[in-house]
Amino acid sequence: MSGNQHTLDRRLSVAPMMEWTDRHCRVFLRALTRRTLLYTEMVHTGAILRGDAQRFLRFDPVEHPVALQLGGSDPAHLAAAARAGVDFGYDEINLNVGCPSERVSAGRFGACLMAEPDLVAECVSAMTEAVAVPVTVKSRIGIDDRDSYEELQRFIAVVAARGCRSFVIHARKAWLSGLSPKENREIPPLRHDVVARIKADFPELEIVLNGGVATLEQAAAHLAGVDGVMIGRAAYRDPWILAGADRRIFGEASGPADRHAAVDAVLPYVEAQCAAGVPLARMTRHMMGLFNGLPNARAWRRYLSEEGHRSGAGPEILARAAALVPRPDAAAA
Repeated sequence: MSGNQHTLDRRLSVAPMMEWTDRHCRVFLRALTRRTLLYTEMVHTGAILRGDAQRFLRFDPVEHPVALQLGGSDPAHLAAAARAGVDFGYDEINLNVGCPSERVSAGRFGACLMAEPDLVAECVSAMTEAVAVPVTVKSRIGIDDRDSYEELQRFIAVVAARGCRSFVIHARKAWLSGLSPKENREIPPLRHDVVARIKADFPELEIVLNGGVATLEQAAAHLAGVDGVMIGRAAYRDPWILAGADRRIFGEASGPADRHAAVDAVLPYVEAQCAAGVPLARMTRHMMGLFNGLPNARAWRRYLSEEGHRSGAGPEILARAAALVPRPDAAAA
């Protein structure tokens, strides 16, 4: 099977973020935006093929559209993990070629693979043959001293020739040693111009820009030069920015009336998960920034932090925390 086509609207997406974009986070974000594409945390193929696939791959149907990001460098393993992801219902399979962690590099996956475009192309080919959903690649603009535009151009060309039609490009290069993952998100300079140039040179490909985008206004501006924009930590720390995404980016009149409505929308999920034995704090930790900038936002965070960790804490804690913040008129939210 080969089905790597532009079947998803990638004008706006939320980046895959380790320890952040788990299934509980994604359900919460879906209460804010119906259209934005969501990504899982990176999952290594070994965790799926030799571990507990149910633990790593299960998700709630409300999360659609949702993409599975894989880490690995063995084409056969990636193909098998991609098939497992499709069996669970994911709408896209994404290969991580951008994580700069030294531990990840030691396992020969992540950003170090940018030095091996032929191997990445082989991996993409194996996955596109294995599944009928889009297979995409998330990369940096370069690694270490291999950061010339020509090398990035060759990487894109080689991988595209084997079936990848959509690339998410973090507009910073990565240093594979000497910088932590956090420093790699901040120290190498942003080069949005490089990503826009790739789009101009490969008009037939879908190019999504990642890195340094903090608002929907910035995202909309970038869409003049690329096909899509991916927002990362800004959307996690201040999730309410996503509430206007369906209208601002996709032209649809959807989204919660106010922040309290977002809490109301997620309460049934929280109740069901608590009944299944999931600790409340595992879900509410993703919601801390919801009321940022409003009166009593600190009281919301404190109540969730103090009460959400107590044994037996349930959805009523979430409702009480929200009640500490005055509910504005929908028009003023």
